[in-house]
Amino acid sequence: MNTPPTQADEALRQIQASPSYAQQVLLTTAAVLRIQAERVLHPRVLDIALGFGADAIVGELPTAVQLDAMDRARAALPDVGNTVTHGEYALLLDAIAKTV
Repeated sequence: MNTPPTQADEALRQIQASPSYAQQVLLTTAAVLRIQAERVLHPRVLDIALGFGADAIVGELPTAVQLDAMDRARAALPDVGNTVTHGEYALLLDAIAKTV
């Protein structure tokens, strides 16, 4: 027997289908980096772009939620090489965001 989903089931399905805050921070950071895609990425620039992403996505949320999202996003960041461009790193963030 197949029972129809309840409102709670549907709400849970929607939550699970939505990107996490960490994913959203990474995707927003990638979008910021694409503004000057051809420039070589430096760690300080990445920190600034990540800050913009965090402000845009979790800036108004409770501190515990902000910290959790940022911890997860930072843990997923690949190392910055000396020759990777903003655009190349943005592509890496897009791919990594799918796994966070």
